[in-house]
Amino acid sequence: MNAAPRDWEAGRFAQVKEEPAKRAGDTEQNARPPGLAPEASTWQIGGRTLTSRFFLGTAGYPSPQILQDAIRASGAQVVTVGLRRQLAQGSEASDFFSLVRETGAHLLPNTAGCHTAREAITLAHMARELFDTPWIKLEVIGDAHTLQPDPFALLEATTQLVKDGFTVFPYCLDDLVSCQRLLDAGCTVLMPWGAPIGSGQGLLNPSALRTLRARLPGVPLLVDAGIGSPKDAAQALQMGFDGVLLNSAVAHAHDPVRMARAFALAIEAGRLAFEAGIMPAQDMAVPSTPVAGYPILL
Repeated sequence: MNAAPRDWEAGRFAQVKEEPAKRAGDTEQNARPPGLAPEASTWQIGGRTLTSRFFLGTAGYPSPQILQDAIRASGAQVVTVGLRRQLAQGSEASDFFSLVRETGAHLLPNTAGCHTAREAITLAHMARELFDTPWIKLEVIGDAHTLQPDPFALLEATTQLVKDGFTVFPYCLDDLVSCQRLLDAGCTVLMPWGAPIGSGQGLLNPSALRTLRARLPGVPLLVDAGIGSPKDAAQALQMGFDGVLLNSAVAHAHDPVRMARAFALAIEAGRLAFEAGIMPAQDMAVPSTPVAGYPILL
């Protein structure tokens, strides 16, 4: 006897809505002329409508001013903040939060540094009180060397936080079954890792990521962790992922502001390529110029 389909399989998650972002004053008469690059499409996540698919972390920048400039150069509308790290800074934390808010980006607090479900749940509640947002990027680390997420503690914390009214953005493995369990627990977005945090190794297991995208077509998916260069971000977007979250690749660049802009362009290009439809790879050559029926001039 076949088991009843899960909610997410039955279509609880509507397809991410895509539509061209309209400019003020656009009409049929003055619409963007053919041949010009289309404007960014809007999409929805966590109850918000965004145009940027770039989520940017805020740790490790050379200076607060460079951080602020990098956020603006990236066009990111969502930035992550580590509550544990900022609370350790004492009075300087309020200055940091004010600086980030000045960019106009929405804050996504995270539970970085937590190793148990109870730690993560407690920190999430503190973040909601401090930032007045139900959003939480849930991190529960299972291994101190690889910073791999603990799928069991992550599921435990997710289950409780969803009951408590949070919108959980789980930093998770690229394992299909564990992702399905997170959806069953009430997640409406998933953030599978591309590689260990801060490693810059790119997408180590594209096959697993493609499987997630194919099996969870209506779920917003963002690659989180391990992205090292703009080509990695473009690759994720070309595969159909809805966005990427990264930090170290920008913060540790020689010029973080220019690197933030480079990632923004790569993400835009990757998404545009996915929407346009990438040609399939072929085992053999396929001539781009037809030769049948034409004389060969020697």
